Amino acid sequence: MQLSELELIRREKLTQIRALGIDPYPAALFPVDHLTSDIKASYVEGKKVKMAGRLMSRRIQGKASFAELQDAEGRIQVYFNRDELCPGADKTLYNEVYKKLLDIGDFIGLEGTLFTTQVGEKTVLVDHLTLLSKSLKPLPLPKTDSEGQIHHEFNDSELRYRQRYADLIVNPNVKEVFIKRTKLFTAMRSFFNNNGYFEVETPILQSIPGGAAARPFKTHHNSLDIPMYLRIACELYLKKLIVGGFDGVYEFAKTFRNEGMDRTHNPEFTMMEIYVAYKDYNWMMDFTEKLLEFCATEVNGHSKTVFGDHEIDFKAPYARVTMTESIRQFTGFDISDKTEDQIRAAARDMGIEVDQSMGKGKLIDEIFGEKCEANYIQPTFIIDYPKEMSPLTKVHRSNPDLTERFELIICGKELANAYSELNDPIEQRERFEDQVKLAGRGDDEATEFIDQDFLRALEYGMPPTSGMGIGMDRLIMFLTNNASIQEVLFFPQMRPERQIAPDIELTQDEKDLFEILKSNAPIDLNELKALSCLSNKKWDKAIKSLTKHGVAKVNKTDEGLFIDVA
Repeated sequence: MQLSELELIRREKLTQIRALGIDPYPAALFPVDHLTSDIKASYVEGKKVKMAGRLMSRRIQGKASFAELQDAEGRIQVYFNRDELCPGADKTLYNEVYKKLLDIGDFIGLEGTLFTTQVGEKTVLVDHLTLLSKSLKPLPLPKTDSEGQIHHEFNDSELRYRQRYADLIVNPNVKEVFIKRTKLFTAMRSFFNNNGYFEVETPILQSIPGGAAARPFKTHHNSLDIPMYLRIACELYLKKLIVGGFDGVYEFAKTFRNEGMDRTHNPEFTMMEIYVAYKDYNWMMDFTEKLLEFCATEVNGHSKTVFGDHEIDFKAPYARVTMTESIRQFTGFDISDKTEDQIRAAARDMGIEVDQSMGKGKLIDEIFGEKCEANYIQPTFIIDYPKEMSPLTKVHRSNPDLTERFELIICGKELANAYSELNDPIEQRERFEDQVKLAGRGDDEATEFIDQDFLRALEYGMPPTSGMGIGMDRLIMFLTNNASIQEVLFFPQMRPERQIAPDIELTQDEKDLFEILKSNAPIDLNELKALSCLSNKKWDKAIKSLTKHGVAKVNKTDEGLFIDVA
């Protein structure tokens, strides 16, 4: 393991601390009785407090020092006076431990008295100090110069996602996103519970991946010697519970789809699904409006939120537009009574890439996604989908070519999907068989399985039911004005981090260049040079060393020279 100079210094300090008889990682409980928020909310001059947190800054002035302590709720100023901290003759705790052996990022516990400085700053006068955990790696803290300019901010996306723990420490706004995420789950759960619906858990590892059109992750169960799949939806299991006699069930379900990754998709995500007996999709639209208005208000204090350049209002009611009307409005093409070949030809005329594996439903979905979806900014229900697009949905009561389904679109993105659920077991079997045929044609999102157990459950009888699913990650993106799903996941999926082999020795310039490359690869060679801020001589030496050691490679393309991690 290669250590920087600062990391080596901290390890030497660790040795010195132990030499003084101080345990740098004590096991004993530290009795915290106040958080920073408690002090700020109900400040009492002269009150005794016990606090713990990270040391985040210091201004040492001889025998006195001001510092900042950061705990789970925020920061507070603390004041160390040598004679207050060390009232006897032995001043080691202040002169050696605090001044020389502690570092920014160390966890400390302290006891002291509240007072207000001459400039009005609420402060803790420390009279007892305990080292709780020694930090061996310097925090990536931004630096502010004499002119107020901020440098070295920890804002590289890839580094932030890989080191979310550091991101949360140095970027307080990030923590607020995840606090709002928890508020959202709490609000939605309370809304369902207050309506009498029952939270359940269903299997994540399934023998048949059903309930959605998506590519699953596949594994193998050694004991049973059968293939298993991470769930792509929990729909079929929840409907089995409706068959079993529950009137309303819901689940916050970790869901997995082995598909592409981008700013709005992660292979592991959280879906909320709810199923309510004796309801239809019209009722579910009204219910969804009320749910989202309530959740937005609970999270942000009001129904409006800003997302990018748009102000979104979650206040009910929402517009309702049929799929047929939407496609006709934005393309001029009427999908009614059209054959699969006619729709495929129309899609090609629109410049949409399609192939022979796509059935009628997939073709219509492609047209809507390419030409219509982006036009809906405010919450809008797209309703009455063609039958071919919805294998688990009840046929529309007024038009046998359509189904009773809606999707909620916000800012051009699907947020919710809901049906009047198909409960005819014979028709459901036929729909499954149609999906298998599509899979045989090469549609990798069509299911190749027929869930016989689910069909058996339907044969016992399922009452009229409406179901709805909401992408929770996408919803919190809207509520926190984050365009990237990675910003609302604590630990998004990342490609493996490329490490330099321990036997390869690089200069600091070369290490810094490699870190920039990892965060931006592949990148134009000239752009990387500009980001490095190295002189021509240092640049040439550094880039040659990285390619020589096989940690970077240069590729020539039609667009120029690009460098990537090897």
